[in-house]
Amino acid sequence: MSGKFLGLSTADQTSLLRLAILGLISAVAVGSRLYSVIRFESVIHEFDPWFNYRTTKYLVTHGFDKFWNWFDETAWYPLGRVVGGTLYPGIMVTSAAIYNALHLLNLPVDIRNVCVFLAPVFSALTAIATYLLGKEVKNATAGLLAAAFIGIAPGYISRSVAGSYDNEGIAIFLLVWTFYLWLRAVRLGSALNAAFAAISYFYMVSAWGGYVFIINLVPLHVFTLLAMGRYSNRLYVAYSTFYALGTLSSMQVPFVGFQPTFTSEHMAALGTFGLIQIVAAANYIRGQLPAQQFQTVVRSAVVALFAVGALALAVLTARGVIAPWTGRFYSLWDTGYAKVHIPIIASVSEHQPTPWPNFFFDLNLLIWLFPAGIYFSFRELTDNHVFLILYSVFAAYFAGVMVRLILTLTPIVCVMAGIAMANLLETYSRNTPSTVNGSAPISTGKRLYALLPRAAVVFNFIFFLFMFQWHCSWITSTAYSSPSVVLASRSPDGSQHIIDDFREAYYWLRKNTRPDARVLSWWDYGYQLAGMADRTTLVDNNTWNNTHIATVGRIMASNEDKAYELARHLDVDYVLVIFGAMLGYSGDDINKFLWMIRIAQGVYPDEVNEQSFFNHEGQYSIGDDASVAMRESLLHKLCYYRFSEVMGPQSFDRVRKQRLPSKVELDNFEEAYTTENWMVRIYKVKDLDNLGRSHHMAAEFAGPREPGFSPF
Repeated sequence: MSGKFLGLSTADQTSLLRLAILGLISAVAVGSRLYSVIRFESVIHEFDPWFNYRTTKYLVTHGFDKFWNWFDETAWYPLGRVVGGTLYPGIMVTSAAIYNALHLLNLPVDIRNVCVFLAPVFSALTAIATYLLGKEVKNATAGLLAAAFIGIAPGYISRSVAGSYDNEGIAIFLLVWTFYLWLRAVRLGSALNAAFAAISYFYMVSAWGGYVFIINLVPLHVFTLLAMGRYSNRLYVAYSTFYALGTLSSMQVPFVGFQPTFTSEHMAALGTFGLIQIVAAANYIRGQLPAQQFQTVVRSAVVALFAVGALALAVLTARGVIAPWTGRFYSLWDTGYAKVHIPIIASVSEHQPTPWPNFFFDLNLLIWLFPAGIYFSFRELTDNHVFLILYSVFAAYFAGVMVRLILTLTPIVCVMAGIAMANLLETYSRNTPSTVNGSAPISTGKRLYALLPRAAVVFNFIFFLFMFQWHCSWITSTAYSSPSVVLASRSPDGSQHIIDDFREAYYWLRKNTRPDARVLSWWDYGYQLAGMADRTTLVDNNTWNNTHIATVGRIMASNEDKAYELARHLDVDYVLVIFGAMLGYSGDDINKFLWMIRIAQGVYPDEVNEQSFFNHEGQYSIGDDASVAMRESLLHKLCYYRFSEVMGPQSFDRVRKQRLPSKVELDNFEEAYTTENWMVRIYKVKDLDNLGRSHHMAAEFAGPREPGFSPF
């Protein structure tokens, strides 16, 4: 039969081809995220993922009821943490469900491997959701291109490689999927699609705090359409259904609770819900009254409702019923706010403003196609295109003020790039007509002459796409596939050398300390300590208690005697510090020390002063050139104790490029363990002297230690 292959019509063949392409895109999306497992091993990365992994293991082992009511006594000692009420449980429940389903099918997969490979699997789902979104706003070609882009874009891969068991691993899929269902609901006026969007939003709320972006962008879309005079029953049905079901379901997450009813982050959604009810009522009244009476009624109603709403908002805010914006959101509008008022937020590297090179690093070719996609959206400007433009503008702004938010920008950049490429290919891939105005035939030479420029443009962009793929593969393999707990370097002969100091130190703690031993470290390492060493920590990456974190910073910034007194008061058994001077590891505690000082100063201004840690030249230095406060601080002593014996008295710190201190004495703390490359150093807090002496007096009585002395 004409036009058929294997009994399939042309339309069926096209659908099958699209399905095959989408399957290949999904396979590439998963495969490109496995570099870390191939080069290293199946291991959980970074810091926050270790908390997610630990809680997932607890859920699988003890069941959902105990997980929901779990009080963790080993976190934030001596306060503890109500785990079930202070987390987003979506990723844990998802992994536990997959784990139980696999075991139901007699596939005994370890929970660690489920957690390691969860993000790559969801990246394939994200590619499918992006295809559907692109198809919804343009056509299948744009959808396939957008799916291919997001499958390998470094801006998304950075948070979804194998082992990156963080909330964003599933949240980006839910973000795209919710937006797809929302746009479909608006186009069709479908309460069913709006209900599915609300369910997807609930899943998003349970998974990631970034759900606030959805619950502000969707109302902004509705408000913009109303301002443009594009109210319709379709819009009313879609938003009313979405807001009512989405808000009620989101309140079922304990960590969110009643926030949608009283926090500033949710007021735009509530206000838009009220506004669309007013507009719907006005449209109904329009059909019941003459035009002149209708205008009078509407004007009076608008003035009255605006006055009542503004007054109610002001009164409720003043009385504290409506909570103000949090510090994190203020920092999105004022990039200097956190540094001045909330240094703990500013101390996190991913909360810094985004350098321009990062956009090219994470998006490459897409950053040029992105504005072209916005242009084509303006040309059509349907209700869905209005949403895409709003998403583009606000995501671009937020990505500019916080490097972490490139993650939320990447999906819309991929969709816009898909729209731009689809338009380009449609324009330059059309067949050259064989006749002029349907009469005089065009010669072969003229047709070829007209074809060459089109072919040049198409092949040029194909070349750019190949280069984009090469860039993405290189960035993924070199920059985003190295687990922070395992480092690697290259020997002069090109062979790889594994640096495993973190796990070495945590394993030592697990095997050589009491199960109830309390370990003090900076908050960055709290989740890793709890997950790998299984020991009690004073602070961790949850950062919910600024005073407790400031107390740890105060201990690190105090002199040895004061720090010993504070450590004993908090029942600390061991102190762990990260030190990179031997290998040149720049992410160590000395480089983070200024943030410890600033956070401590915010709570203890009479005891910690940042200026005292700069030398007479106003420089932040170490060793003999440092200020007295710096030299006498506990962190400085714990890091450089005995280091010159290994490196030599004339050696340099390979991170700071400064000369080592000539002498470091330590009496109240005893070196317990130092890893192979001196990256992790663990000290035991000494017990009180049996004779009631200070440890300084006991050390003087014992006499000087011989050079090269090591306690282990």
